[in-house]
Amino acid sequence: MKYSQIIGFLLALIVLGTCFFPWVFIESKQLTISGFHSEGTNFGRPAIFIFFTAGLSAIFFLINKIWAKRLNVFVTTFCFAWSISKYLMLSACYAGECPEKQIALFILVFASAIMMLMSFLPKININQK
Repeated sequence: MKYSQIIGFLLALIVLGTCFFPWVFIESKQLTISGFHSEGTNFGRPAIFIFFTAGLSAIFFLINKIWAKRLNVFVTTFCFAWSISKYLMLSACYAGECPEKQIALFILVFASAIMMLMSFLPKININQK
């Protein structure tokens, strides 16, 4: 695709941005959990690895070298897998109570999936001799 690198870079920025928005709301404890703020739970900071991999993939989308495109496939796959993991962990029901999922959690999974797809379609200029 002609614009796969630009789309991938923009999606990496979207993934980075969704780490700061609320992901789930636990009504019984009145807790809002985002990627970096999950006080009152045992979740820690669920977005640190996602933030690292999305930032690294944004850099790799901008570099026009074959090694960057190959590493980007690896990095975006980890980002997508980790976002699926956090989606399943944070949206699971515990003791009969299901947390209320916010839109940023869905955007995180969707954007990281499309970002991974864009890393599979790099635009590489190959000189044929």
